[in-house]
Amino acid sequence: MEPRLCCRAFLLAGRLWTAISKALFAEFLATGLYVFFGVGSVLPWPVALPSVLQIAITFNLATATAVQISWKTSGAHANPAVTLAYLVGSHISLPRAMAYIAAQLAGATVGAALLYGVTPGGVRETLGVNVVHNSTSTGQAVAVELILTLQLVLCVFASMDSRQTLGSPAAMIGISVALGHLIGIYFTGCSMNPARSFGPAVIVGKFAVHWIFWVGPLTGAVLASLIYNFILFPDTKTVAQRLAILVGTTKVEEVVDAEPQKKESQTNSEDTEVSV
Repeated sequence: MEPRLCCRAFLLAGRLWTAISKALFAEFLATGLYVFFGVGSVLPWPVALPSVLQIAITFNLATATAVQISWKTSGAHANPAVTLAYLVGSHISLPRAMAYIAAQLAGATVGAALLYGVTPGGVRETLGVNVVHNSTSTGQAVAVELILTLQLVLCVFASMDSRQTLGSPAAMIGISVALGHLIGIYFTGCSMNPARSFGPAVIVGKFAVHWIFWVGPLTGAVLASLIYNFILFPDTKTVAQRLAILVGTTKVEEVVDAEPQKKESQTNSEDTEVSV
């Protein structure tokens, strides 16, 4: 009996590790591609300096590509702010969230390193590091990043919510990223994603106002999660279920699958009471 139990335990652990490793690699890959192509669009080539519209469209396409590649494997976060929002909304456990963020930061660093390696020295400059522009104060910069990330995370939730849509969220999330860049470039170069700011900063060693691109996006993500999950489209998770999801003892899918059954049983009991 014990050998069979051990065998089942090893098989279960192997399947769990396979699923987690695939998800982490998907986050690593998606974030790396996003940084390589997105940051690549801001490089100041002498023959053709990038326009705001070009940068916004490139980040739009890079986002859509990253989301389409990874959304069925990992949920296509590719952004620590999105992962934090999902954690606050009880859509992901704390251990998985921490692993996702580590994979995202590693992917962003590798993507920035590859871009740095293939770009001529005269064009690299600061490798698209996010900075504050046009006499914008640090407080204004934080507020702008907060608002930009707020709309992005709200769009991510609405596009990913199976209660609202079943199609690919790639196009809509890409549009949301483009919208942020059309405005945010003039203030901060537009981050909305701490990993996007982290990768280039690590490669060129520039962290002067780097904290802005963590505080603003993460705060905006938390607010967006609270608005969507507790005001606009609240679910029926109990406190106990949320704590179980947080520590990883219960999967989100198990809670979601249980909700329709609970509603159905409540409906049946109400029908029985009426007939009696």
